Amino acid sequence: MHEIVLKPEILGYFKSLPITNTLLVGWITIIVLALFSFVATRKVSLIPSGLQNLFELVIDFGYGTVEELSGEKRAKVFFPIVMTFFLFILVSNWMGLLPGFSTITFEHQPLLRSMNSDLNMTLALALISAFLTHTFAIHYLGILDYLKKWFSLNPIFLFVGFMEIVGEFTKIVSLSFRLFGNIFAGEVALLTIASIFAFVIPLPFYFLEIIVGFVQAAVFMMLTLVFMVLLSRKHEAH
Repeated sequence: MHEIVLKPEILGYFKSLPITNTLLVGWITIIVLALFSFVATRKVSLIPSGLQNLFELVIDFGYGTVEELSGEKRAKVFFPIVMTFFLFILVSNWMGLLPGFSTITFEHQPLLRSMNSDLNMTLALALISAFLTHTFAIHYLGILDYLKKWFSLNPIFLFVGFMEIVGEFTKIVSLSFRLFGNIFAGEVALLTIASIFAFVIPLPFYFLEIIVGFVQAAVFMMLTLVFMVLLSRKHEAH
């Protein structure tokens, strides 16, 4: 069994950019999603079947959830963002359970590793989520009302605003570490169990990780949506 380490393994360099096995899986995830989208939509039918039917079920359920929380107008803006987070994280999580991950090597390093077992990747997703959340807040509130959420001439409200700013940083930490911790822990558990028991016994753990992968993708999506909705609302009068 390959030694479990926190740092992703570097496979090579593109100029000065290190290409890690988790970054490679991120690229593969994008390609997989693009191919599935192409296949599902290349022959759209009024009576959906097969892959188109599956995609429509996922999209309809996701859009209904977003619309319920954010309203009809903002759902059209928020939905593409949060659903992209969900599908990207979900597919990458499930890909990490496929045979060959952490076992196929390239120059004595694992060629493939679950993308979200790399804190750099989950932190990047959390930073993108935070950036888009504040961008939408400025768009819907305007710069003045946006600043009023954080700054006030009233000392008490100024302190509250300062605490809310601190809270925004904790959101980034929470989003990134929650996803990273659950996926990395699952990877460690699966590798440990598989090294002890080769057959049958690891199967329940794989099924559990399938559920965990889905739940973590849904949690990241829903938290991002909630943050967007709350921050883009008008500041309540005190």
